[in-house]
Amino acid sequence: MKSYSIKIDPLVNEEYIEVQFRGQQLLTDPFLNKGSAFTEEERIRLGLVGLLRPTISNLETQSVRSYEMYSRKQDDIEKYIFLQSLLNRNETLFYCLLSKHLIEMLPIVYTPTVGKACLMLSRITREYRGIYISPGNISNIDEIFQDVSLPEVSLIVVTDGERILGLGDLGSDGMGIPVGKINLYVAAGGLHPACCLPICLDVGTNNESLLGDPLYLGYKQKRLRGKEYEEFIERFVLGVKRNFPNALLQWEDFAKHTAFTLLERYHNRILSFNDDIQGTGAVTLAALISAMSIKKQSFSDQRFVIVGMGQAGSGIATNIRNMLIEEGASADEAGRRIFAYDFPGLLMEDTPGLSESQKRFAQKKETIAGWKLDSPGKISILDVVRNSKATVLIGVTATNGLFDSAILNQMAKNEDRPVIFALSNPTSKTECTPQEVAAASKGRALVATGSPFEPFEYEGKAFVTSQCNNMFIFPGIGLGALVSKSAKITTKMFLQASKALSGIVTEEQRSRNMLLPALTDIRDVSARVAKAVAIEARDSGLGRLLSDDEYERVIRKAQWQPHYYPFKPKNGR
Repeated sequence: MKSYSIKIDPLVNEEYIEVQFRGQQLLTDPFLNKGSAFTEEERIRLGLVGLLRPTISNLETQSVRSYEMYSRKQDDIEKYIFLQSLLNRNETLFYCLLSKHLIEMLPIVYTPTVGKACLMLSRITREYRGIYISPGNISNIDEIFQDVSLPEVSLIVVTDGERILGLGDLGSDGMGIPVGKINLYVAAGGLHPACCLPICLDVGTNNESLLGDPLYLGYKQKRLRGKEYEEFIERFVLGVKRNFPNALLQWEDFAKHTAFTLLERYHNRILSFNDDIQGTGAVTLAALISAMSIKKQSFSDQRFVIVGMGQAGSGIATNIRNMLIEEGASADEAGRRIFAYDFPGLLMEDTPGLSESQKRFAQKKETIAGWKLDSPGKISILDVVRNSKATVLIGVTATNGLFDSAILNQMAKNEDRPVIFALSNPTSKTECTPQEVAAASKGRALVATGSPFEPFEYEGKAFVTSQCNNMFIFPGIGLGALVSKSAKITTKMFLQASKALSGIVTEEQRSRNMLLPALTDIRDVSARVAKAVAIEARDSGLGRLLSDDEYERVIRKAQWQPHYYPFKPKNGR
């Protein structure tokens, strides 16, 4: 049930919102509420006289007032609660404030604070946002979707709450993640907030502390598994296709055992992708492309060691493999250059219990024939780095200090300019620090991290560490796919997104060993990534037949800037 529509006045070519609500109802709708910014004419025509104080403020004044109150909050959770309350009261003002202070507020609306917020969500929830679908209401999914008040749904971010960041199964308390991800889609990518819908598939939880918590607000049953879970997901996807046929669906924070299955099952049936797998892989590949440019080498010159083969590690390995194949390697040759390491050790063809995504990167026995091991019968990470003569080392393990001095020193012996990415979040779980890498390599290594690190000096030289933040990729992927009206998102779209992202890094930035652009340029980055994705969609026969220049114009125009629309009552009342 749409409560408003965005229209264009044909006489003056002005965008305006046609509203069905009047009076107090307008002040309780987060997208329609302007607070003190309602004009005198709007107050009269929309029944707001007497409900507001007389002074009329503009958006800029409102944002200054809100930032002053935000700055008084001393605790990160209190800052999170303040921003979420603002989002649920006045969406336009929230995005104006977030856009102005994005770098400062990014750790509050998303990692790491959103993780702390999810742990407390049943306690700190003030107002509900988004849709909760459970076994108790899945049969009413069409009615639920038809009652969504947004004028159009173009983007859905959905989670089932089973693998929330590094915190595990948080059930429907994981809803903070889709809400936060949409905050970034709007602020960083420019998607219109009136077309973005967060959804939690509340299929229960196996977290005993939640099941026994009288304050937990979610579905208090063990998680659906097996055929019941698959049927639930199928009914959800079909409901999305019926009600929002042009929407992009982003799978977010599903557990590894379901994430790969869902991605494989639905990527050809509905416009969809998984940021934990594909987005992480794409932003890491972009940083690697920049590193190869600085080293003046190709991917085929490298030996890659990836430690941690969950969703992120598998996504990274897949993107590297795709790049090697594009350079001319066969699938077998590409596989031989990637050494994947996980809980069982080095993944081998006879390693039991490997997932399908892991089997693709299992090494043959002859590959390690003749390796010299520190402990016979057990292959350590150091053994792999030394015997493979690794030139690139990537960690996604959430294990602090895993890359010790012996491993880092060996990387420096293997290669004059080793590439070392410690991508785990938060900082307390990173495999090594940029300072440790600099000391081991005498400042020669090329480094990226998953968490932000402050610039530092080593032997009188300033070092800036690039952060492999998925925000560089996923907003542009979404925007490009939607603008091009692509039927699906392909591997080549992610590859082109990685190339476009790396291409934004300037020569001056590369001279300082930066592998990714600055986050301060994120709106422009998202637009350029979106353009690369849209062009690939067109060239592969999936997207609209617009010229490169037309896509540039359409994408820039599609990027919404926070502002208040003029309001007009429906039927001219």
